[in-house]
Amino acid sequence: MPGLPSAVRQFLAQPRYAVIATVNPDGSPHQAVVWYLLEGDAIVLNSKVGRRWPDNALRDPRVSLVAEAGDDYASITGTLEEIPDREQAQEHIAAMARLYYEPGRAAEDIEVFRTQERISFRLVPRRAEMRTG
Repeated sequence: MPGLPSAVRQFLAQPRYAVIATVNPDGSPHQAVVWYLLEGDAIVLNSKVGRRWPDNALRDPRVSLVAEAGDDYASITGTLEEIPDREQAQEHIAAMARLYYEPGRAAEDIEVFRTQERISFRLVPRRAEMRTG
């Protein structure tokens, strides 16, 4: 896929909560609410190491992601690629905190995140679509 469609990219440019679906070891689905960063056509996701969805993604990178706002939503299916640089993972979570929180809370949470081992992934879209009301 040559990148995200412009409507999807424009929709994701606003900080929205998204739901990621991964595959559990037994084949059942697992969903989690996540933050994301849009970097050009790349969707970057970040988590504390040891949570279920990143463990699932490391084992089976197939995912589905949905971000919504009222009756509008963007849906992306694809695969996750691990970004192995742990310093970059800290930069990603700090940037997400600045997007999703007011400045005072962002600064406090960034300090907490620095004590955690974090992991980042890049979502490589296979299919992306935008649905409106």
